[in-house]
Amino acid sequence: MVEIGNTLVSFQLFETHFLCPLHKCKGQCCVEGDAGAPVTLDEIAEIEEALPEVERYLSEEAKEVIKRQGVAYRDPDGDLVTSLVGKADCVFTCYDENGICGCALEKAFREGRTSFMKPISCHLYPVRLNHYKDFTAVNLHRWDICNCAVEYGKEKGMPAYKFLKEPLIRCFGEDWYKELEQAAKDYEATFSTL
Repeated sequence: MVEIGNTLVSFQLFETHFLCPLHKCKGQCCVEGDAGAPVTLDEIAEIEEALPEVERYLSEEAKEVIKRQGVAYRDPDGDLVTSLVGKADCVFTCYDENGICGCALEKAFREGRTSFMKPISCHLYPVRLNHYKDFTAVNLHRWDICNCAVEYGKEKGMPAYKFLKEPLIRCFGEDWYKELEQAAKDYEATFSTL
């Protein structure tokens, strides 16, 4: 791991290639799993504020779930997560004409309808953050449905930290990301000579 500010970043972000091939995986990370996406109380407030603009992209089932239980709930571990439709799709899942799953929150944001993109946990995926008293661990999560993203990343020469530039900057800032880039160069220089 490398220390940057009050974070400890796993070398896996440098070693692992990653690039989402949505034409292959169809965005299954928004559908698979046993809980919704992790969210904070602040994000829930932002989602609720954006909801009038986002609803146009939601299924009737998703709207009903939100009406009944809200945009988020506490999972069995006590974590706040986005609500689900039928114990599968995140309520903010929407599909394009090719059956590729996308995020209604992000769609509304990209169209300039809202100021909230989507939960940072979604934007950062496959990175997962673990918050401790004195630092935050920045780790790469492994999930079988993303094997095609690892393979596609290798094919295109895209390390995970470069694929995740936008969300990492959103989460930690430009200066932090510049330090990460330098750490990646140092790591590569060290290990390419062994």
